[in-house]
Amino acid sequence: MARSRYLRAVHRGPDGGSGGLDPDAPEALLACLAGVSERIGRPAVLVAMDDLSAIAVARIAPRLGERFRIPHQPDGLPARVADKAELSRLCARWDIPHPETVIPASGAEAAEAAWGLGLPTVAKWSRPWLLPPGSGLRSTTLVHSAAEARRLYERSDEAGCRLLLQRFLPAGPDTDWFFHGAFTRGGHPLLAGSGRKELSWPVRTGLTAVGRWLPDPAVEEAGLRIAERLGYQGILDLDFRRDERGCFRLVDFNPRPGAQFRLFTDAAGLDVVQAMYLDLTGQRVPEPAPWPGRVFVAENYALLAAVRGRQLPFRREPSARRAPSARADAGPGPGPGAAPGVPAGRRPGPDEAPAAPVPVGADGPAGPVRVVPQRERGRVEAAWFATDDPRPFLAMLAAFLGRGADKGARVLRRVPAHGRRTARAVVRAPRQRAGGLTPPTPPAPAAPPAAAAEPDELLTR
Repeated sequence: MARSRYLRAVHRGPDGGSGGLDPDAPEALLACLAGVSERIGRPAVLVAMDDLSAIAVARIAPRLGERFRIPHQPDGLPARVADKAELSRLCARWDIPHPETVIPASGAEAAEAAWGLGLPTVAKWSRPWLLPPGSGLRSTTLVHSAAEARRLYERSDEAGCRLLLQRFLPAGPDTDWFFHGAFTRGGHPLLAGSGRKELSWPVRTGLTAVGRWLPDPAVEEAGLRIAERLGYQGILDLDFRRDERGCFRLVDFNPRPGAQFRLFTDAAGLDVVQAMYLDLTGQRVPEPAPWPGRVFVAENYALLAAVRGRQLPFRREPSARRAPSARADAGPGPGPGAAPGVPAGRRPGPDEAPAAPVPVGADGPAGPVRVVPQRERGRVEAAWFATDDPRPFLAMLAAFLGRGADKGARVLRRVPAHGRRTARAVVRAPRQRAGGLTPPTPPAPAAPPAAAAEPDELLTR
């Protein structure tokens, strides 16, 4: 893929580990951004594209002066919400559903908590950006025994942060949802929406490969409430998982744009990044025109997830569920020198507004994003992630070859393809809605398997 036509110039980032982004020693990033500002020659909007960048930029924001336009986040807010332990306390304080969480103070408490929460249990490091490279420690791990939880806790000093244990919420169809929003001062929404993750890579655990804009009152209410309580300004990305009772539980808070932010592009072409840009530059943010039903596809990961997961990337919705507009405030009026009513997407002149946004990120959404021109824009937004990384494509090729070899082996063993399916009655959990819970659908009678074989990978973890 060629370079995006929206890319004007590339500026080299600071040297050092993790792209030179050290929240505790941000001098390298400060010097780098000062040089970028000198080359641009006028103020620019600064957009952090990953958690580490958002934390580092927030700490040096007062020292950047008038060089950049940055969302105002008081008291180290990005670091607080990205900290898993602090997020758990905020959810408990504001009555936002969250997986049951235990912060053990010893190895024995970690083992006891694993038994109490039920195995398997999710183990998370509270500040994953502090994990030393090459240590083998992962930000999130599925623990299958109490002894494993104890051993993981004993590496707390090496991790440099606390260990959390959370109740495991099984993944399945219709369980993974997300919320995106752009907010002005005081946590007032400029543009916001909820969506469902149709496919992910890795399957059921990773980033969004196919997502659909679907208004859900419970998800939107939780996202708007936490932004208002925090007085959040800028862009946020929240991840939810629906439990077996139909309750949406907040599992992650990302204080920056999510990889699928282009899903929430309204009928006029306004997305959360453009809304934040207009707000920070003193321009009028147009009233959003919601466009539920839009689909976002990361083409390389979507194909890989469909092959490995044996799922169709699209599902027909019985009806469009529209929710009241999340818009609460139109934002400030046009600032000095800004023309009122400037449409989103138009590049302002030198006397109208600061320069185009400058993305900063160490490991955020990588690679250029292909955006369909306005005259051709439909209900599907396509993108390629990590175009300079061949590993997804090699994995895709291996999946195709492996699937073909598996099919050939079944033919040689004279086992029909449908014989690998294990019959299982599926009961859908009730959906959480403002009007109450919908009663579950009664299970269908289970049919015996056609042939004795190992279960299909979709039916077992």
